Amino acid sequence: MSKFVIEGGRPLQGEITPQGAKNEALQILCACLLTQEEIVVENIPDILDVNNLIELLGKMGVGIERPERHTCRLRAADIDIEYLQTADFKQRASALRGSIMIMGPLLARFGKAYFPKPGGDKIGRRRLDTHFIGFQKLGATFNFDSDEIFYTVEGRNLKGTYMLLDEASVTGTANIMMAAVMTPGVTTIYNAACEPYVQQLSRMLVNMGAKINGIGSNLLTITGVESLGGCHHRILPDMIEVGSFIGMAAMTAGDITIRNAGLRHLGIIPMAFERMGIAIETSGDDIRIPAQEHYRIDSFIDGSIMNIADAPWPGLTPDLLSVFLVVATQAKGCVLIHQKMFESRLFFVDKLIDMGAQIILCDPHRATVIGLDRQTQLRGTVMTSPDIRAGVALLIAALSASGRSTIHNIEQIDRGYECIDERLTRLGATISRA
Repeated sequence: MSKFVIEGGRPLQGEITPQGAKNEALQILCACLLTQEEIVVENIPDILDVNNLIELLGKMGVGIERPERHTCRLRAADIDIEYLQTADFKQRASALRGSIMIMGPLLARFGKAYFPKPGGDKIGRRRLDTHFIGFQKLGATFNFDSDEIFYTVEGRNLKGTYMLLDEASVTGTANIMMAAVMTPGVTTIYNAACEPYVQQLSRMLVNMGAKINGIGSNLLTITGVESLGGCHHRILPDMIEVGSFIGMAAMTAGDITIRNAGLRHLGIIPMAFERMGIAIETSGDDIRIPAQEHYRIDSFIDGSIMNIADAPWPGLTPDLLSVFLVVATQAKGCVLIHQKMFESRLFFVDKLIDMGAQIILCDPHRATVIGLDRQTQLRGTVMTSPDIRAGVALLIAALSASGRSTIHNIEQIDRGYECIDERLTRLGATISRA
């Protein structure tokens, strides 16, 4: 396994451009299975999870060309459905949670889909009921082999219907929507996720010939079509990277300009950082975080302690709560971080406590952070990255800490952040990969 060695305490300075959105890329790439025609995708992030999905699609029979590092041409004209029964498919697919979204397109186009129990970050219970209940509403039959831990969905005579999702699942909405676009009749999805990633997938499907109304809302109406064609699609900047860079600038008292940040797609993220006391300047589509020696956490109007919590879009994305937590350690004031969705995502705080942070882990979902206001600097230590988002939070802490830090298992960080060590070095960080 590789590791990062970081000499902390150096303010980051300069300009950086966020990569393409990881979560959008996983959906968009799976959508290529809906057509025999060519799909061209631009601004693809060059990261492990995305590259592994592209490799999996290639094993399934998708023709793939990479004319440039961040551009991919895909043509799913000759899919080998039998490959989905092989041990190689089960091994590859189970290692990548985002590949669950191949099921919707395969069900729509071929009337059947198979999938092993997916892996991904160990951040708590991540159920798949929403996906399969949605497929069943469309008329598919579902079977789970508990011995092989293998899912089978079949449906040759799907029909549009009304469904109310039990949760506003992003991947569940994407999967059901891709199954519905070629299902005869009208499908109405209520309590649909409406994150920018889902909106982008919807617009791509419309460009391919799908009929979707209500894009950007939690009520989608889809009229099935017989077939879909090819298209060009450009992936948005990654909002999680943008938030991570804001956190890095604040924690290191640096001055960073984030170019082409996709400002209008960030939702509540900039305002949430401003409530943490972080100054944010915008110009066009760029964001500048000026150097601040101190930043003060806001309080609610009645004077009560600030509460930063995740919520379905347009609420705050849960993927950034780890960043907010680490940023709070050097703020002035207190904040309650409430991770509602996943019960294991805050368990990395013991590493921050070892570095000198003042954090009370109230329960698996809540942590109270008492900011040090830079009166006491975090100290370097040896850590292990448990998942993508906690890993980058630990990296932010290490960048701001005094002395040397070592982060092991950085393959987790590489799954979501493209060449992060090289890009941070250009901002003045002292970080090496060993």
